[in-house]
Amino acid sequence: MVAQLLFFLLAIVAIAAALGMLIARNPVNSALWLVLNLFCIAGLYLTLNAQFIGIIQILVYAGAIMVLFLFVIMLLNLAELPRREDIDWKRGAAFILGMGVLAQLVYIVAMSFDVLPHPPAAQEAVATGSAQVLARALFTEYALPFEVIGLLLLVATIGAVMLAKRRFV
Repeated sequence: MVAQLLFFLLAIVAIAAALGMLIARNPVNSALWLVLNLFCIAGLYLTLNAQFIGIIQILVYAGAIMVLFLFVIMLLNLAELPRREDIDWKRGAAFILGMGVLAQLVYIVAMSFDVLPHPPAAQEAVATGSAQVLARALFTEYALPFEVIGLLLLVATIGAVMLAKRRFV
């Protein structure tokens, strides 16, 4: 019962933080709302017995990537977003309603063809979601993609440093 209550509380805070991120006019405030959202999502993972994914969510996304976003925002010196009066709310509402109808249609078609995934049992999810099982798969089956991603991140970091260096010299 406590886990369900915590799940719904974290879900509500995550939705509120996502809305705060979208509504915030200052890019730094928007990034901080996103950090709160990522922490709430990590809490959701922890309530679902996915400890590894929850901790990685905090370390990688809320930690490393958001620090990178904040540095980029401050490096680019972004101005405030346009005023709310300048935004066409009718188009946004129409887009959201259209996506909702599309999602319902896709769900109905997927349900009629029985292609929806079936959730695994709790014991199976705990057994396959452990750090040991994930590490074994990552460093045996997926070692090459893991190394390629590391190389791409290194190249992106070097490119960002070179672009920033060129601007200040």
